Amino acid sequence: MSQRNRGEGKRGARERLREQRERERARAKRKRTLGVLGAVVAVFAVAAGVGVFASRTEDDSGKSGSAVVPPRGAVGKGRLVIPSGKKGEPGEPGESSKGSGKGAPATLTVFEDFRCPGCKQFEDVFRKTVHELQDDGRLRVEYHLVTIIDGNLGGTGSLRAANAAACAQDRDPDTFRAYHDVLYRHQPEETRDAYAHNSRLIKLAGTVPGLVTPAFRKCVEDGRHDTWVRKSNDVFTHSGYASTPTVLLDGKSVYGDPDKPLSPKKLKRMVLAATRD
Repeated sequence: MSQRNRGEGKRGARERLREQRERERARAKRKRTLGVLGAVVAVFAVAAGVGVFASRTEDDSGKSGSAVVPPRGAVGKGRLVIPSGKKGEPGEPGESSKGSGKGAPATLTVFEDFRCPGCKQFEDVFRKTVHELQDDGRLRVEYHLVTIIDGNLGGTGSLRAANAAACAQDRDPDTFRAYHDVLYRHQPEETRDAYAHNSRLIKLAGTVPGLVTPAFRKCVEDGRHDTWVRKSNDVFTHSGYASTPTVLLDGKSVYGDPDKPLSPKKLKRMVLAATRD
């Protein structure tokens, strides 16, 4: 082979080697690009899956997209109050109907959580006196159901029990009062979220004559009033009150001050004084 041909052969080999290396670099670049795109697609796919799951979870639990359904007979702003006692026209939550010429002359406003031990203590001590004053037409009680313990300890027992109580209110106010008392008498330990189980709530409802009907079961199991309970709790968290029970008599806080303890006799005297005014 001539010197010239040998030189051209060497240049051809170098060109082929260079072209091969460029092709390999191009393939490697394409592979890296496809890998990055695949990862991006995977991330978007996971994100989309989480979004659908969250949406379904919220829809199934009633947290979003559910209408606020007040129980029958609920009153006050936003119909967030369950009244118990002689009928009358209430004002804003915590305000008295005194002076309206309608209903009982005194109003007891109670913010309660069915998982709250302090609420049970209040109910156990004052239940008999409150019922007597109600039945005499001297006192109207306005209940605000909240879920502060669910928020503090986790779980759903406060929400589930409040919804069940609202389902009892759908039947009539006397049934609500009876079931309300049953829930406090059988309140589980604060750390045991037993009221998270609808079956437990329905079983306790069986102690209230006539309460357990197909309509009541469906109301409890479907969480008919869940969004209403959440709304009530949201109003409470923005009310300026920080704990349960919060108890107001004609709009004035009367419970929880260790320097001015409330007793059943004292509550009765205060209500009777309002009756005479």
